[in-house]
Amino acid sequence: MMKNIKRFSAITLFGLILIMFNSCDDTSETFTIGTPTAPVLAELNFAKLELDAVNTTNPAINLNWDEATYGQQAAVNYAIQFSKDEAFTEPVTASTITGQSTITLSTSEVNAAVGSAGLNPFEWANTYIRVAASLGTQNSEIVASNAIKVEVYPYFNYVFNDYYLVGDATAADWNNNNNNPALFRDETDSNTFYYTGFWKDNGHFKVLSTKGLWQPQYGTDDGAKVGANLGGGSDPERFPYGGGNGIPGGYHTFKINFASNTFTFESFDASGITSPASLSIKGTSTTDITMTPLAFDGHIWSASNVRLTPGDLEFVTGAGAKWGSTTSFSGVATDGGGAIPVIVEDDYDVWFNDLTGRYILIPLNL
Repeated sequence: MMKNIKRFSAITLFGLILIMFNSCDDTSETFTIGTPTAPVLAELNFAKLELDAVNTTNPAINLNWDEATYGQQAAVNYAIQFSKDEAFTEPVTASTITGQSTITLSTSEVNAAVGSAGLNPFEWANTYIRVAASLGTQNSEIVASNAIKVEVYPYFNYVFNDYYLVGDATAADWNNNNNNPALFRDETDSNTFYYTGFWKDNGHFKVLSTKGLWQPQYGTDDGAKVGANLGGGSDPERFPYGGGNGIPGGYHTFKINFASNTFTFESFDASGITSPASLSIKGTSTTDITMTPLAFDGHIWSASNVRLTPGDLEFVTGAGAKWGSTTSFSGVATDGGGAIPVIVEDDYDVWFNDLTGRYILIPLNL
């Protein structure tokens, strides 16, 4: 019995060697394709599309096309592209799909695509749509379909988050709906915010996402990292030292990054910086609006619920200095820095800090 087993094992081993030898001598078949045939995108059964800013998940466009052919059985990738010109000088990909010849895009997907393609909100304008076919993970052998045209009326997609202070170190105290001072968003990094101003001695504070609501709220548990309660969880400790001692009274800069969940709290030298006697918002976006300094800290100015239309504005002092910049919604204004663009009509809360020149325009309905 043992001899039979050994004989079988030897024969098996010899067979395996032959298989390995033959496999080394084998050549793989090369995958070749013919000249690709582009997909053919069907025309839409409508010429104008008004996008609804309320029901953004509703279907907006259903696209169908005849599939591309490559002379081989293969799963074909399709990229749905939008452009503001028929030449697709700067195409924007709204979605991708593989192995299918139909797709439905939601209102928000279409709005984002046409906005990225350069269409202005609240204006009728033409957009062009095509389907670009390709093969493999490297998206090789790209061929594009015909382009179809549709006139679109986009809404404005406000992509930023806004944040507010609350706490006994701040002007609002522990009231979550008390003209809570806004944090000033960095003009190049939408995750970074600043607040430079006066803080009450031995006080603490937290950060809120929405005035009048306690969640989402942000604080810290260790004095180094940001902690959050986005709703239904445990509240973090207060800034800047958790449950320990409060803030030394005076001027400080609070900086927070919501991507890295880090913050700093550093002393700020405000000596020699004098606030203007008055400050107004002037420009083509509005009639003249008088701003009001916080009684708690006269360097922080605000104007609440003011109507702004597309155009521009500057912060003008009683002495005639004109503070402005070139970035919409938030930035750092300087005397003679230009007019701040207002790109969409809405009611805004406007904040300005004369210590740093930082400003933020917060739309209330977008």
